[in-house]
Amino acid sequence: MSAPRAIALSAAVAVLAAGSFSAQQAPAGDLSEVRRLINAGEPRQALQRLQELEAGERAGSPAQAGLLRGVARYHADDPAGAVDALDPILADLPEGSIERREAEQVLGLALFVTGRFREAIPRLEATRRWAPSNLELAYALGQAYVQTHRPDASRGVLADVYGVPPDSAAAHLLNAQAMIRLEMEELAEGELRKAIAADPRLPNAHFLLGQIALFRGRLDEAVDLTRRELEISPGHALALSQLGDAYSRLGKVDEAIAALQKSIWSNPYYSAPYLLLGRAYMKKGDAQAAEGMLRRAIQYDPNNRAAHYVLGQLLQTLGRTEEAARELGIAERLTSPRGR
Repeated sequence: MSAPRAIALSAAVAVLAAGSFSAQQAPAGDLSEVRRLINAGEPRQALQRLQELEAGERAGSPAQAGLLRGVARYHADDPAGAVDALDPILADLPEGSIERREAEQVLGLALFVTGRFREAIPRLEATRRWAPSNLELAYALGQAYVQTHRPDASRGVLADVYGVPPDSAAAHLLNAQAMIRLEMEELAEGELRKAIAADPRLPNAHFLLGQIALFRGRLDEAVDLTRRELEISPGHALALSQLGDAYSRLGKVDEAIAALQKSIWSNPYYSAPYLLLGRAYMKKGDAQAAEGMLRRAIQYDPNNRAAHYVLGQLLQTLGRTEEAARELGIAERLTSPRGR
């Protein structure tokens, strides 16, 4: 699932069309049945009923019918259809009316889900003016700002969502985290450096910078940044695992093992360090320890494709071909779309 769709699905819980709008003002006549079906979680039946009403010329106002069609399509997981229904009738709904607000809110979310972020922003901004406490919609707006490379705007919205000052180190960190989730590491790196400049001991900032450095293959930098994080948070399990990964890629196997063992002591239920330890012990020629670590990784994450694959490779080298084939087969199934 894409990040915009996941965010908008969360925001959809807050779409007022599903309840509070209709509680205040239900459409008159036959359209009230369409609204009732939407509110009951039956958007496809609502669309069918609306089609019947329109065929019998009993749907009333085209704007009211278009509003209900757009809301129903959004809740039927058809955001593109919601945009097609709502965009033409928005201007026909009275400014400031409940119907106009509903249409603008759903249209903004539908545009967001379909990746039309620039068009979504003014609709989400309008919604935020009359629903400032709606955190889901505010977060969607912040993500839309990130997607359109407006870091100052996204930081302001996310700071408001999390209740921190917009120019604080924490706000820069929150903004960077949102950017990393959207795979905008270059933007995130700038925000993280601003966060550290404002507060050199801010937890997680050096860790995330180290994560970006590791991802880009800047291994010495990744080690340095991750070690700085550990000076602030010595028991940071993810940072210890990241440090072990960086050391392992640098060929410093003993240093990698030490860091990864500490990661497990800090959080024994996280599968990544077990996988990395398995690979490290394989490099040292300790097959028994490697197998134990890889099986522990699978125990905590049975769908860890890499752990099954590496274990299969190890078992092949040990001549345990039947077990190896089973593990490699699991890895292959997890790689295929059906195995996900």
